[in-house]
Amino acid sequence: MIRILLIHDAPLLRSALASLVAGEADLEVRTTSWREALDSARSHGADICLVDADYPVASRLSAARDLVQHTGGAPAALVVLAQAGKPGLLRQAVAARARGFVSKDASRERLLEAIRRVFDGERYIDATLAYDFLQAAEIPLTPRELSVLSLAAEGTPLPEIARALHLTRGTVRNYMAAITRKTGARNRVDAIRISQEAGWL
Repeated sequence: MIRILLIHDAPLLRSALASLVAGEADLEVRTTSWREALDSARSHGADICLVDADYPVASRLSAARDLVQHTGGAPAALVVLAQAGKPGLLRQAVAARARGFVSKDASRERLLEAIRRVFDGERYIDATLAYDFLQAAEIPLTPRELSVLSLAAEGTPLPEIARALHLTRGTVRNYMAAITRKTGARNRVDAIRISQEAGWL
């Protein structure tokens, strides 16, 4: 029996996803919100953690990386549902040690195949995400630039960004100029939009 912990904060979507994998003789599905995910993992265990890569924010992937270590026994394997055209999210999913990558446009059969193959110790990459994986290796921003842009996206003023990252204001301005140039943006707001759409933030 493959124990699946399906994590999503939207109850309706959580139920819809669960219905896709329910009814299979070899699968046992338990659902939870992110707030209750750690307790559920510790209490009931899981072989597979199934998560949506970009809901509600990509930072959930780093939480998932920690979560799979607390599943009552051997660490669970992480399978993510990803939307094509967001290579940055795939990069973050790889960093979170995901082993399965399924397109949100995939059929139910492909999702089930991914779950079973990952459970068997294999990796699974949906063919429709292959091009995004190639792009995921080409994120133009450095980790420091992403830190600056992430704070800017939260509305943090430049002086506070400088203090938070222990930089001078001039250095932060230089980073923002580099970010704008590298993303091909017109300004800071445009750079944030481009980066969010690509899944880098």
